[in-house]
Amino acid sequence: MIFPGHRSRQDGQKIVFKIKRGRRLLRTGYIVFTAIIISGFLIFYLFFRSSSIDRKLPEEKISLPAIPEKENIQPLKEHKITIPQGKTIADLLSPFLSSQLISELLTASRPLYNLNRIMAGHNLILKLLENGDFHSLTYEIDKAEYLEIKKDNDGISASLQTLPLEKRICFLSGEIKGSLIEALNLLGEKDYLALSLAEIFAWEIDFYLDLRAGDTFALIFEKNYRENEFVSYGNILAAQIINQGKKYQAFRFISPETGRADYFDARGSSLRKEFLRSPIKYARITSRYSHRRLHPIQKIYRPHYGVDYAAPVGTPVQATADGLVTFAGWNGSSGRMIRLRHKNGYETLYLHLRNFASGIKAGARVKAGDIIGYVGSSGESTGPHLDYRITYHGRYINPLAWRFEPAEPLPAEYLETFKNEIKFYEFLLNHPLWFARLLPY
Repeated sequence: MIFPGHRSRQDGQKIVFKIKRGRRLLRTGYIVFTAIIISGFLIFYLFFRSSSIDRKLPEEKISLPAIPEKENIQPLKEHKITIPQGKTIADLLSPFLSSQLISELLTASRPLYNLNRIMAGHNLILKLLENGDFHSLTYEIDKAEYLEIKKDNDGISASLQTLPLEKRICFLSGEIKGSLIEALNLLGEKDYLALSLAEIFAWEIDFYLDLRAGDTFALIFEKNYRENEFVSYGNILAAQIINQGKKYQAFRFISPETGRADYFDARGSSLRKEFLRSPIKYARITSRYSHRRLHPIQKIYRPHYGVDYAAPVGTPVQATADGLVTFAGWNGSSGRMIRLRHKNGYETLYLHLRNFASGIKAGARVKAGDIIGYVGSSGESTGPHLDYRITYHGRYINPLAWRFEPAEPLPAEYLETFKNEIKFYEFLLNHPLWFARLLPY
């Protein structure tokens, strides 16, 4: 019998199951509702914060760099021209360039090199764009330097370029039988090396007057090569001349203070004197200083207060010391004359000149060795020569006999460095055969 309200065990189980499932659904609803609330809050917060930041920060415009257009590079056509005899630059370039452009090239290069003076046998390299427009021109000036002319967006420009050279240290020694130039020529060297050597010792030796047969020389010097071909001489590093039994040595030293190179003997004394030995590098003395000489034109005896150097017309005349030009002009029987005033009360005079060097006029300053004029035969003169005179405190002195003071020696603070540098060179000059085996020229 079953009472009302009584439920079987089975029914009870069903009721319990329904209650549990209902509770589970309710719990899931709470979780979903909570998640929706939290998500909404986060979305609102982030939106509000983003809007706030947008209001606070100024707007920035970001500009991207322009992408460069690809350069239109045209291939070049190269024309190599070996300059024939008698042809001008216009003759060689006119088949490729207009006369106006050739004129522009000449104008651009003239401050550096005059292309109207191109030399036969040298090379021109002309480069043109594919459309025939001018790109560049190079001219081989010598084995060490070339002229380059280019055209770009800024117009036409010219520059001098140097070629890489190989520097070699060489040794040379020999005996003088005639002149120094002849002695070096016999050993295969050029006049320039002899003149450079003479210039170093010009304060001590007159290479026309003082040299004797049997004098000897030795030098260590630089030669520049390109592709095993001689290009030019470099510096003379050390040199020695034995003249009439007296040894003269010179060592090149660069001052750490000024960067200037000069020559000193082994004790550090300068080879320079107050005056050079001669106003002309190579000339023959035809008349010396004398208090009584028969004048070649007037045929009377009177003093000759100078030294006459015979030389061809146009031979360069150099200032024998640093000084100031006080006169440059015509001076009666002296012809065209230059007078220089020097320190310590000295003056030098140069007579019978053909003309003056550029810039030589009253007030100009010159250095020892500067070219100031050229040998002539102006005034009372029987032939081309230079009459060279010196006064000391207004009194004429004998240029060949006067003992001039040496220049300042090497500063004491550099003496130890100098002596350490020249030890090797000094040994080599004194033992030339040993060095000849070490560095054959």
